[in-house]
Amino acid sequence: MQAVTNKTLEKLKYDLVRDGLVSFEDVNQATQLAQSQNTNIGQVLINSGILSEEAILKFLEDKLHLPFVDLNDYSIDTKTLKYVSYGDAKKYKILPMFKIEDILTVAMADPMDLFAIDKIVETAECSIEAVIVSENALLEKIDEYYNEVSDSDKILAEYAIDALDWRKELHNEDLSDEHIRKIISTILCQAVSENVHEIIFRMGENGFEVTFKSADKTESKGFIPEVLTDSFIAKLKNAAKLDASVSEVPQLGKIDFKMGDLSLVASVSTFPTIMGERIYIKLYKPPVKLSKLINNPDKYNLLINTLSTPGVIFVCGPQLSGKTHLIYALLNEISGSNKNIMTLESIAKYNLPNVSQCELNENVGFNMDKAAKFIEFQSPDIIYLEGMKNKETFDYFSELVFNDKVIIMEFLANNMEDLRDKIAYTDFETLKSLISCLIFMHSYDSIEVFDKTTAQKYLA
Repeated sequence: MQAVTNKTLEKLKYDLVRDGLVSFEDVNQATQLAQSQNTNIGQVLINSGILSEEAILKFLEDKLHLPFVDLNDYSIDTKTLKYVSYGDAKKYKILPMFKIEDILTVAMADPMDLFAIDKIVETAECSIEAVIVSENALLEKIDEYYNEVSDSDKILAEYAIDALDWRKELHNEDLSDEHIRKIISTILCQAVSENVHEIIFRMGENGFEVTFKSADKTESKGFIPEVLTDSFIAKLKNAAKLDASVSEVPQLGKIDFKMGDLSLVASVSTFPTIMGERIYIKLYKPPVKLSKLINNPDKYNLLINTLSTPGVIFVCGPQLSGKTHLIYALLNEISGSNKNIMTLESIAKYNLPNVSQCELNENVGFNMDKAAKFIEFQSPDIIYLEGMKNKETFDYFSELVFNDKVIIMEFLANNMEDLRDKIAYTDFETLKSLISCLIFMHSYDSIEVFDKTTAQKYLA
């Protein structure tokens, strides 16, 4: 478990001695206790009665020339919460307060934590102005203002605070099957806790490289030694219910795993290369309430009402923007209706109640073309299609709208302009005329919803 520190007090702890607030012995003893109890030196000084929290905050205010504020005296602008996730707010003890022009004011219990400030600057693209606050009051306010955060996000936040690192498991000299399985589990949990969407394994000069990929960055996370690679691949395939003896052809499977009480899914794709197999994993979090993603009541009602009339609900966005997550939230929302809902997917990410989820299987010839020929015999009201690869199938499902079907489709586009350019091809003329709702998912925090008139005018 990562040590809990307060970087500000760590750097200034001997200034406490010089200012006559504590003795040298008190500081050294508090430092040792903080390390053994996995807490920070400030908390130890407060708990032991050596210093009050008010005295520490006044000391920091004077030393850093930053104002101390009482959070109870302020109303937080909740629009600024988008700049810091719940997990990061808890981990770095930081809360956005308000933004004026290009300056974002944030409350911090540890104002010299430059890494936390750098993360916010990346997201907010503005200047940061910090104020000092009580740590206990800050943690209470974080829970209060992020009260809409789902239970799954709270579980993930706790794992993020603990800072999982699969390489610690790797350095264990135990080479048993159980040890390999624990390495796989830790890699998956670490990726989810770091808000990573993809994991890539491929052979490199130093071994089997582990790469984490999220929407905004790709980062190497180390190497699995060659001596463990074959065993690692075999155990990973077994976990995904794939044939571990086959490496010459691609395979597709999935792993169901847990983090605390949270159930998650990882789709696993293997592919042969001249350097050995390349393994790609995509991680899926459980569906959330649709109103959490689309919190504008007008947009929410527009989308729900669209499901009652035949047409194409067109869900667009860049890679890793969360299109599938939104669609699963939508399907989960309407699963209690009396509609016959069916899906056609490469992998069913989560079991949805009252939804007939169908996994395509090329090994037995059940591909999208075969599904297109037979799905109408099931008399579905709503069909979700994971992806389209050819014009004939695309046109077929589009034209099902004329038979009173609602079709939900995904489409890859980097931005709205890219969407207009791609859909300008004549192949999409039929589809464009049938779009009843256009959803563009820039990210989890930025979703646009357009009605039929607006969407068709924009795409014309």
